[in-house]
Amino acid sequence: MRIAVAGGTGMVGHYVVQAAQARGHDVIVLSRAHGVDLRTGQGLESALDGATVIIDVTNPSTTQGEAASAFFTEVPSRLQAVGAAHGVQHLISLSIVGIDRAPAHGYYAAKLRQEQVTLAGPVPATVMRATQFHEFAVQMLRRTRQDSVAHVPSRRVQPVAARTVARWLVELASEAAIGRAPDLAGPAQADLVDLARAFVRRYGLQITVTAAPADPTIPPGANLPTAGARIDGPTFEQWLESDDAARLAAYSS
Repeated sequence: MRIAVAGGTGMVGHYVVQAAQARGHDVIVLSRAHGVDLRTGQGLESALDGATVIIDVTNPSTTQGEAASAFFTEVPSRLQAVGAAHGVQHLISLSIVGIDRAPAHGYYAAKLRQEQVTLAGPVPATVMRATQFHEFAVQMLRRTRQDSVAHVPSRRVQPVAARTVARWLVELASEAAIGRAPDLAGPAQADLVDLARAFVRRYGLQITVTAAPADPTIPPGANLPTAGARIDGPTFEQWLESDDAARLAAYSS
């Protein structure tokens, strides 16, 4: 099967590419680095020749609501239109657990728009929501760090490994479109601050992690999975011992 991965050079995207190739699929990466601009459509038509499935794990360069909404409207609209013209049979999109429970959050509202556009197009589609990644704790360390102090917001999460998310997206590629797939979450809940501190301790980073106020636009527990969610490992503690975590630590010192 030929699978096109939109955003295949990103954090989740490169795991999707690896998982799809490991399953014997022919993989096309849709990114500017590979000659495809999803905002303008440049290179997209030729890239989708022969593709059966598109897996969309794209992300804008900003989390600002208006700009993110424009991105999440334009990209799935173009993937739907060009995909339909080239015989794509299934469009799979990655989303976030709980975005409909935080309507005041601009980025989450943009992700909801992405879901709507994806599911409304001519290509049969599947949306899979996942909880925050294990890697999210490291991202927050980087985003909030000032000198040697990181001000990580206190937030209850049930994280899942990005590599696990990618594996399930590739699993969906072998199935018929179902609209909303079961949500995906990791095995255990924790506070994001504690996860960041655990990462710092494990890799001996010279970073002090302080607890910052939670984002008021995200209600407590909004990103936690509900009944019926698929639960899959590894745990955060197991992930800390992985090569994936070690590679992130090398860029976090």
